[in-house]
Amino acid sequence: MTLLQARGLTVSGRLNGAAVPVLRDLDLELAPGRVLGLVGESGAGKSMLGRAIAQLLPRHFAVTAGSLAFGGADLVAMAPAARRALLGRDIAFIPQEPLSALNPVLTIGAQFAEHLAHIGTPRAARRAQALAALEAVHLPNPAALLSRYPHQLSGGMCQRVLIAMAFASRPRLVIADEPTTALDVTIQARIMALMAELRARHGTAVLFITHDLRLAAGVCDDIAVLYAGAVVERGPARAVLADPRHPYTRCLQLANPPLSGPPRALYALPDQMPGLRALATMQGCRFAPRCPLAEDACRHTDPALPPRPHEAACLRSAATPPIRVTAAPPPPPPPATAVPLLEVTDLTKRFTAGIFSRAPATLAVASASFTLAPGEFLAVVGESGSGKTTLGRLLMGLERPTAGRILLAGQDVTPPTEAARRHRISTAQMVFQDPQSALNPRRRVASIVTQALEAAGAPAAERHRRARELLAEMGLPPEAATRTPAQLSGGQRQRVNIARALCRVPRLLVADEIVSGLDVSVQAQLLTLLQRLRAELDIAVVFISHDLSVVRHLCERVLVMHRGVIVEQGPTARVFAVPEHPYTAALLAAAPPDL
Repeated sequence: MTLLQARGLTVSGRLNGAAVPVLRDLDLELAPGRVLGLVGESGAGKSMLGRAIAQLLPRHFAVTAGSLAFGGADLVAMAPAARRALLGRDIAFIPQEPLSALNPVLTIGAQFAEHLAHIGTPRAARRAQALAALEAVHLPNPAALLSRYPHQLSGGMCQRVLIAMAFASRPRLVIADEPTTALDVTIQARIMALMAELRARHGTAVLFITHDLRLAAGVCDDIAVLYAGAVVERGPARAVLADPRHPYTRCLQLANPPLSGPPRALYALPDQMPGLRALATMQGCRFAPRCPLAEDACRHTDPALPPRPHEAACLRSAATPPIRVTAAPPPPPPPATAVPLLEVTDLTKRFTAGIFSRAPATLAVASASFTLAPGEFLAVVGESGSGKTTLGRLLMGLERPTAGRILLAGQDVTPPTEAARRHRISTAQMVFQDPQSALNPRRRVASIVTQALEAAGAPAAERHRRARELLAEMGLPPEAATRTPAQLSGGQRQRVNIARALCRVPRLLVADEIVSGLDVSVQAQLLTLLQRLRAELDIAVVFISHDLSVVRHLCERVLVMHRGVIVEQGPTARVFAVPEHPYTAALLAAAPPDL
């Protein structure tokens, strides 16, 4: 029995009045209780396909050919009222960016009540059902959470709220667009277990959109690899990832940093995914311009996907030579006598509930102490809500510490003075976790990434030149300069977010989940860029992350936080090989295994 079926599905956007296919002739099937993974870079069409199925396509995009059926009903021809009834009840959609998906002026409880009312839950049962759903995703103190607003939660907690809403109606199909991007490995493992339980108990099917190949290997029954709107490889998950037959799939694998074994250099794909203008005139294999194994025939022939259980749309899939990468050199250790760029001593932050509330204060960071040398990369890891982001905001002066001291480049920046603020701005920058919330929706990308130069009075020619440089370094196409954030994919928005922070080349970069929304090829580009900036400019980075493989690849030291306390710190290689604290061991055990 097939729950979801697409045949020849084509979705087109408008370019100069003409329709240009962004999803091209897609075939897929999904049965009840199965998980189909959609894997590919940002801009490959993964989210567009998910939104086409959920009937949530952006403006100026439409299904222009093919069929799309859910439970035997034609979704494209269905009346709008019938589609709205399906969405939320039978089809649940988990969007990519949690902080942007939740209404900032409504409490979590009010938003849950709206959702439950839409799917027909009786008023008397809504609170109990909301509490049960929040408990299922392991959110602490669900009753208190219902009265809080989205901005009072971490990105990972907001993500779990959206997952709880999606599963509350026990839908027949869940379209999960990067559902674990903002989650640490332990919560990620719990969410995957919850999905498996719902599949087993209710026969829920899942369309799992992800850039995490390791996660896809452990979660999905089948995988479809998308590139430039077309499926280039498809088959059982274990077969595709154990024996990839398309060069693109192989490149994605080699862009993944290993969690164990000898370190190796990451393979960063050159250039970027073709945009709408390039797609309008492209001939031959769409991957050929970036493929390390391309031949002349590839540029003139667009291979079809054979109708076999595991096959690739590639002229050389039967006998393709390996794509080789080199061993990664170890990061240079900071000089033993280096004067610290950053010194943190007994830093503490308590959040109070308000003058009229009797609720106890929340201890977000407790007596944190550490140093950071110029050019050193220090990772901060821990579960959602462990205090990682609060620590980063304290370092940047976005939160006032309750106690403790922060020395930045030899100057005490703990007091909230104008001198401390100016010193921070000239020395440090922060990349925030949610790019959509951090970027001005009314500005063009070129203006966003050069805001610091604009504030300093730099001439327009210098700003335009720097914008071009930054976009190229981030792997963004030149036409992105004239777009607004809403016209970019989630991964592209994150790259713009990073480019803005690097505009004036700070001495310290506080990176809060800097790669959590990026696909592995762009992640490889960015990690390589950060290593180059360290070598050339001696930039130091406080790297807040839940991706332990990235931490192992990039950072020479690591802090492990649990409930606001640094429970372990030391060289990354030693901490990961021989963890001394049980919490560190639990984080490592929950991480998806290497491919």
